[in-house]
Amino acid sequence: MAKQFVRFQYKNKIDWGFVTEENILPLQTGDKPTKDLLVDLQKKRIKLNSKSKKLIPRKDVTLLSPITAPCQVICQGANYHKHTLESGLDPKSKTYNLFFTKSDVSLTAAIGDVIRPNHVELLDYEIELGIVFGKDIDFPLDVQSYHPSEYIAALFIANDISARDIQLPQLQWYKGKSYRTFFPAGPILLVLEPGDYERIHSLELNLKVNGQLRQSAKANQMVFPPKESIAELSLFTQIRVGDVLLTGTPAGCALKAPGKLKQIFASFFPEHKKWELFIKGQKQRTEYLQPGDLIQATIRTADGKMDLGEQVLQVKQG
Repeated sequence: MAKQFVRFQYKNKIDWGFVTEENILPLQTGDKPTKDLLVDLQKKRIKLNSKSKKLIPRKDVTLLSPITAPCQVICQGANYHKHTLESGLDPKSKTYNLFFTKSDVSLTAAIGDVIRPNHVELLDYEIELGIVFGKDIDFPLDVQSYHPSEYIAALFIANDISARDIQLPQLQWYKGKSYRTFFPAGPILLVLEPGDYERIHSLELNLKVNGQLRQSAKANQMVFPPKESIAELSLFTQIRVGDVLLTGTPAGCALKAPGKLKQIFASFFPEHKKWELFIKGQKQRTEYLQPGDLIQATIRTADGKMDLGEQVLQVKQG
């Protein structure tokens, strides 16, 4: 069964730990990069049943991001059918897998703050299932014959925080999604065991803002599931242990594309005027994040056997 690990700070020291109910078993590895922890686990260098190590209550530690920089952060866009629609794309014409990247400087803890830069007004949330690679990929994989469980080492909750007024009008996806604190990760690094990969499709993604459910979907609703996506990535990207893939967000984001009639009307205007109208329309939507808002996100199976923990984030003004 998949095992839960956390990266944490306790008494001014950073360590990795194995989660046992409400306690943490310190691994006494120090602040290792995620990739090194995964290698140690694969090579069985870490013992999880040592009675000589003292358990620490989870409430006594500060949980940190289980994803460490430097790492490559690859993302998928519009990978859930309903989110494709609310983004203004036609699912019939979007027959391609949309990939983009996000800066690892945006990494932050799953329990803490999301900072809205002063120049950003349209701040959005995107719960996503994150995949951590446990094996290098430096050659094309055959989608029919390869098994993704050989390459997927762990899972985690990701929130692809997005400044829509930067990402879309400026066509700056990388910048609009990469400000500091725009990548809350964790709190759990769920390291998979044999047989766990087949249960990924049963994971349920849920995100609330101020107690109101905004996003809810199962991972089996992805348009391009991990097996297809990883095989396609291998055609044009070198993957290293510790790199991550964010597999897209379900419907329910604050962003909602204008209706067809409004889009046709806006097409008669110059480009800058079109985007002015877009931003004006989006500002009327109350779903965008505001300072003081509380974001809660979970990913788990219904039976609780695969549980990636809970993110608890508060939005603050930069």
